[in-house]
Amino acid sequence: MTPGHGSNIAQSSSAPFTVTADKTTFKEGDQITVSLNNQSADQFKGFMLQARQVGSSTPIGTFNVTDINVQFLSCDGVANSSVSHTSNRNKSSIEAKWTAPTSGQLGDIEFRATFVKNFTTFWVGVKSSAVVYTGTPATAAPTVSSNPDCGKTKVCFSQPSSCDPTANTACYFMAVQTSSNQSEMRIEMFGQADGYVAIGFSDDKEMGNDDIYICGKDSSGNLQVQHAISTGKTAPTILSLGNVTDIRTTLMNGNTINCSFTSRNVISTGSRATSTSEYYLMIAAGPSSSQGNIQIHTNKYVSSTKANLQDPSQVVTSAEEFPAIVKAHGCLMLISWMTTGSIGMLIARYLKGVAKDHGCCCKDFWFMAHVSLMALSVTATAIAFILVFSYARDWSGGAHPVLGCLVMILSLIQPIVAAFRCEPNHERRFIFNWAHSFIALAIKGLAVAAIFTGLALFEEYKEDGWMLKVMGGFVTWEALTYILQDLNLRAKKKDSEICNFGSMRPETVLLVLYLLGNLAFLIALLVGIGRS
Repeated sequence: MTPGHGSNIAQSSSAPFTVTADKTTFKEGDQITVSLNNQSADQFKGFMLQARQVGSSTPIGTFNVTDINVQFLSCDGVANSSVSHTSNRNKSSIEAKWTAPTSGQLGDIEFRATFVKNFTTFWVGVKSSAVVYTGTPATAAPTVSSNPDCGKTKVCFSQPSSCDPTANTACYFMAVQTSSNQSEMRIEMFGQADGYVAIGFSDDKEMGNDDIYICGKDSSGNLQVQHAISTGKTAPTILSLGNVTDIRTTLMNGNTINCSFTSRNVISTGSRATSTSEYYLMIAAGPSSSQGNIQIHTNKYVSSTKANLQDPSQVVTSAEEFPAIVKAHGCLMLISWMTTGSIGMLIARYLKGVAKDHGCCCKDFWFMAHVSLMALSVTATAIAFILVFSYARDWSGGAHPVLGCLVMILSLIQPIVAAFRCEPNHERRFIFNWAHSFIALAIKGLAVAAIFTGLALFEEYKEDGWMLKVMGGFVTWEALTYILQDLNLRAKKKDSEICNFGSMRPETVLLVLYLLGNLAFLIALLVGIGRS
């Protein structure tokens, strides 16, 4: 609440202004009129006003004003939790109405204000007298007993499907019981999280324009219920809780969150849906900051189909975030361009001298290995390409599909160019050699970029990004292999070797070592995709 007025600091003297409330006690939902007044002839040009629980630094409740000289501010993600000036005209008094929250762990509050007399003279943290909380402390939610009613009176959604929160604390669960005209909903949520569990109603399976209820820890570590609307991949906007009653909360073992409440708020999604009673159901869970602000979720589950909130008999199951066909696409591309394609390129560049004049069908062994591996890579790429397009049936947008299409096109061009190459001793053979090498380099670079962007999609909502780090480790490993192979190639031109391995050539040893590391990185990424 400190103005950013250059190097000027707040006054330490007593402020010539006061903050007063028209009540000395309050309970949930009460409205208090707060007045900012001057004590003498001094006037203030600017101000900021918040309500806070005694001893806390987080704003609480919401303000309502009609004065054109006053504007709302959103602080700590809570809309209308603060008010401030709209102009620098002199003021002798300001009045605002504050509304207490209707849920959460409430306690005594005080109103705090900043007064600005001029650019260099201002006071911060001017307090009102404490307003004593006389309401009823938040009631602990009973142990979740919703499962017997699922399919009978309640629409339920859980992950794993049909898990029982009374027996499995690793269960993420939500239940909605609506009145016949959907004017009232009894909502329950349960799950494990360090900060919050949230449930949402959406017109589609993507986040954005979703009606959300959050049950999470506030700055004091107590559970509170909040109403919000999501705006995509940014933090949701906290709304006024509205007509929410009978809130019950329980926090077990510090991370098992259980909340239930009755909401008479109308579900608002900026609806594009044809039915106002059918929504995709969402559950998300994640950490909160020390100020009680929710952070990016670590778990997210979305129903496979829309749920009719007035039809409890339906079975609502979780949609797989990445279907098996998408995972197969990713695995095939990894195998193609991390392993078979990479080894085929290394053999063609560095191992032509190994088993020279030995092979099959008048072709050297290195050539047969190179052609076989690259043909396998192109075939697997084509299969992966067909799989993902048959699943999406549309252009998804973004860099990944563009890179994938370029890899597919060049992968098909490369063998066509090779099929029409001239003889090794032809005077224009160098044209093919340069074209073949350039296309191979382009495919490799584009494939690596496609893999990185694809893994980023798998880890879109994960903070650690470990698969991207593993891929970075693989790129480093491959670069090191190329450097060592190149050094050995230069040494051979001088009738030398970078290291002596007896009967085994250094380039063969380096290839074996590369293959072992390659498989380790590949298996790690395949496991990661399988678990996504």
